[in-house]
Amino acid sequence: LAKKATSFTIACDYDIEGEVIGWNILRFICKTEKASRMKFSTLTKPDLLKAYENKLPTIDWGQAHAGEARHYLDYYYGINLSRALTNAIKSAGSFKIMSTGRVQGPALKLIVDREKLIKAFVPQPFWQIQLTSVEQGKKIVALHEKGSIFDQDEAKKIFEKVKDSKEATISDIEEKTSKQLPPTPFDLTTLQTEAYRCFGISPTQTLDIAQQLYLAGLISYPRTSSQQLPAKIGFKRIISAIAKNPNYTDLANQLLAKKTLSPRNGKKKDLAHPAIYPTGLQPKNLTKNQQRIYDLIVRRTLATFADSAERKTITVKISCKGEIFIAKGTRTTKQGWHLFYKPYVDLKEEELPELVEKEIISVKKIEMLKKTTKPPKRYTQASIIKELESRNLGTKATRAQIIQTLYERGYIQGKSIKATELGIAIVETLSKYCPSVLDEKLTRHFEQEMEEIRENKKTTEQVLSEAKKVLTKILEEFKEKEKAIGTALLAAKREQQKEEETIGICPVCKEGILRIKKGKYGKFIACDNYPNCKAIFSIPKGAKVSSTSERCQKCGFPIIIIKQNRRSKKICLNPECPGKEQAEKVKRTCPLCKKGKLVVKKSIYGSFIACDRYPKCKYIEKNSGTKSEG
Repeated sequence: LAKKATSFTIACDYDIEGEVIGWNILRFICKTEKASRMKFSTLTKPDLLKAYENKLPTIDWGQAHAGEARHYLDYYYGINLSRALTNAIKSAGSFKIMSTGRVQGPALKLIVDREKLIKAFVPQPFWQIQLTSVEQGKKIVALHEKGSIFDQDEAKKIFEKVKDSKEATISDIEEKTSKQLPPTPFDLTTLQTEAYRCFGISPTQTLDIAQQLYLAGLISYPRTSSQQLPAKIGFKRIISAIAKNPNYTDLANQLLAKKTLSPRNGKKKDLAHPAIYPTGLQPKNLTKNQQRIYDLIVRRTLATFADSAERKTITVKISCKGEIFIAKGTRTTKQGWHLFYKPYVDLKEEELPELVEKEIISVKKIEMLKKTTKPPKRYTQASIIKELESRNLGTKATRAQIIQTLYERGYIQGKSIKATELGIAIVETLSKYCPSVLDEKLTRHFEQEMEEIRENKKTTEQVLSEAKKVLTKILEEFKEKEKAIGTALLAAKREQQKEEETIGICPVCKEGILRIKKGKYGKFIACDNYPNCKAIFSIPKGAKVSSTSERCQKCGFPIIIIKQNRRSKKICLNPECPGKEQAEKVKRTCPLCKKGKLVVKKSIYGSFIACDRYPKCKYIEKNSGTKSEG
C-alpha cells in the first residue's frame, strides 16, 4: 500500500506517543517523512471527518522529537541502571532481576521516605473533654474549646471542674453559609483518583477502562492533563445527546433549560486535548467497571455545568461552669451540583437541634477521652500518582504503570502502600552509594528539557548528549561500589524472602514457626520444629500463599490468603476447622473403617469426600468418586 500511495495522513492519537508511532511508521515502513496530520480528541464520525478536512500540513515535529528523546532517555536510564542493579546482586552470589529508572527511583524513594516516617513515629497521648446533650431528640456533641490537650494535669483540672454538671448554657450561636463551586472536569489524574475513592479501581485499571471507552467512541481522549472544556466541542449538542439516556434525562434537561451553558473549568491545561467528557453516543453492553467509569465521567461532566451548592455551618458555644465547649453542625441548604454528582458526593450532614442564646440545656454526660496522635498515612495508588504529578515526575500516561512495576518487582505491597524490605534496601543503598539515581531534581530537569524540545527550543541531540554524560558518571560511581551495593541488596532480598515464607506460630506444637517450603512435588506449609513437630499443610499447585496477622476465631489456626487464577480469598489453614461450612452428609458408610459416615468437606483445593471420624480414620475420595486412603 505504501508504495502505491501518493500521500500519507497520520491519524494516531494526538499526543507525544502517538506522534512517535506515526513518525516511525512513516520513516521505517513508508520510507518518507512527509505526511499531513489529523488532530482530534474523540473517535466519533463527525469529529474524525472534521479533523480530516482540517488536517495540519505536517506532523507535529516538536511532539515527535520530544517523544523520541523520551524513549532514548528511558532506555538509557532504565536498561543501564536496571542492569547495574541486577549485576550488583549477582556479584554478591545471587540472582534477581532488579529495576529502576528515571522516575521509578524517585517514586520508590517517596514511598520509602513515608515508610520511614511511619516507623519513626512516636505516638503522643492527648486528652479531649467532651460534653454530650440531647435536645429535641437530637444529639449534641461538643468538645472543650482547647481541643486536644497534651497536658494531662490540665485536662484533669478542667474535667474535675465540670464532670458532675447537669446543665449548661448556650452562650453564642454563629451561622455561616458557604458556597461550594462545582467540580472541574476530569483530567486523567483526577479521574484515576476519583475512581479509586469511589470504587477502589486502581489507576492502571482506570486508564485501561477509559481507553476502552475512548476506542468505543463513548468518551474523549483520556490521556489529558486538561481540566478545561472549550465551547467548540458543542456543549448543547453533547448534553442533548446525553439526555436520550434515561439514566441522565432529568439531569440533562435541567441543564438544557438554563439560559447559558458554561462549565467550571479548572486551571490545568493541555495543548493537545480538552478535559475528559462523554461524546453523547449511547453505551451498549458495558462491563460493570466500564459502566462505573462511564457513569462517573458523565455525572462529573454534567456537574461542572450546574449551579454552586450551598452549605450552612452552625457553631454553638456552650458554657458549663465557666468552661466553653463547642459544637458544630453542617447541612446542605442548596443542592446545586450535588444533585448531578450523586452518589459520588462525599459530605456528611450533621444537624444540630434548634437552639437560642441563653437557653439552658441538660447535660447527659461529660467525658475525659484519652487519644493518641496518628502517624502519617501511607500512600494509596491514587495518592502517590497525585504526588508524582505535583512534583512533575513522569507523565499522565506513565505514572500508573511505574507504580505497577514497583509492585511487580516486590519493592512495594498492599493497597495502603507499604515499602518492602527490598524496596527500603534499594533506596537506602542507592542513597548511600549512588544518590543521583534517586534525585527527583535530575528527573524534573530532563522533563523540562523534553518540554523545550517539544517547543522547538532545544534539539534531541543536545539533550541526549547531556544525559549520556550524566549517566556515564552515575554508572562509573556504581561500578566502583558494585560489591557493596550487591551485598546490601542480597541481605534485604533474603530477609524479605524469609518474611514472605513465614506464616506464623505453629498452632500444633506452639513452639515452631510455620513456613512455606519447597518439596519434590511443589510448595507446602510445614513447621520448622521438625522432626519434633510434623505439622504439614498442602498448597494448591500454582497458587500463591501469603500470611496475615489474623487468627481463626474458631480454632486458632493462622488465616492465610490463597491467590489462584487471579482470584484471592482468605481461609483458615486448618482443613478440619469447625468454623468452615457444615459438612454435607453423603448417604454412605465409610468403606475403610466401616463405622464413620462420609461427608463433603472443603479445602483450599475445593470440595472432597471424607470420613467424619477423622483423624481416627483418614479415608478421602474426590467428588468424582476416585478413592484415596491416608
